[in-house]
Amino acid sequence: MKYAYIESLRCEHTITNMCKWLDVSRPGYYCWRNRLQGPRKERRVLVTRAVIEAFHQFNMRYGAPRIAVELNESDIPCSLNHIAEIMREQGLRARNGKRFKYQPSPEAMGHVADNLLARDFTAQRPNEKWVSDITYIQAGDNWVYLAVVMDLFSRQIIGWAMDDHMKVDLVLEAFNMAVAKREAQPGLILHSDRGVQYRAWEYQEALESYEIQPSMSRKGNCWDNAAMESFFSRLKVELVYAEEYATLTEAYSSVFEYIEVFYNRVRRHSANDYRSPYDYEQQFLAQCA
Repeated sequence: MKYAYIESLRCEHTITNMCKWLDVSRPGYYCWRNRLQGPRKERRVLVTRAVIEAFHQFNMRYGAPRIAVELNESDIPCSLNHIAEIMREQGLRARNGKRFKYQPSPEAMGHVADNLLARDFTAQRPNEKWVSDITYIQAGDNWVYLAVVMDLFSRQIIGWAMDDHMKVDLVLEAFNMAVAKREAQPGLILHSDRGVQYRAWEYQEALESYEIQPSMSRKGNCWDNAAMESFFSRLKVELVYAEEYATLTEAYSSVFEYIEVFYNRVRRHSANDYRSPYDYEQQFLAQCA
């Protein structure tokens, strides 16, 4: 017990003084400490190896919180602080990027819907609230454009399309994939910004045919669609910024792997209690069965 007490205060007092005060020998204390540290060192080596393997397994996309979940579920008990400390020591940093910056563009006011979503990014069940947006990716000397539809219940990407243009056909293709995969019940809210593609009569007519309620962000307010902006930020940090695409085909193949293989089925999402969107929905459906 005296040795353990000395160990707990070793950062506050010298070992020599504490051994004198407690009338124990310094060699005895160091023998005790070496015996204690042996198993700890072995375990730290094991955990460090597991952290490094997990970090590279997920292509440097996971930080300490998700790696801690992975290791605990793999029967390697560890704390978040322990994992964060190991990652600092090993120089492991998950891909990260700058915050999204909104750059407004001129827009007409035709077919503008009310902001029904009102920044409430929670949903009680699948197919209650969807969000959509467009982003751009460089491929060679050109840009390609990615339109996405997300279900806010699990943050699963249920529809997406990529092309070398950003006409209304692009958002319609992503929308058609979403309604082909899911049951779009009347009353479903589909939120977007006020881009011309989302205000186009073809898109508005498609929503009306499924009795989907359109919702749009307020003018110049990107955070009204924050969940979608967050997804695009992670996509670029975890994938796009680390790659160099020469063609649309290369970009499409890479984005396909990220969305369909990694993001929807593997990537742990903090909003889902660190479960993947697919697993989170499957658990919900099993409880409802």
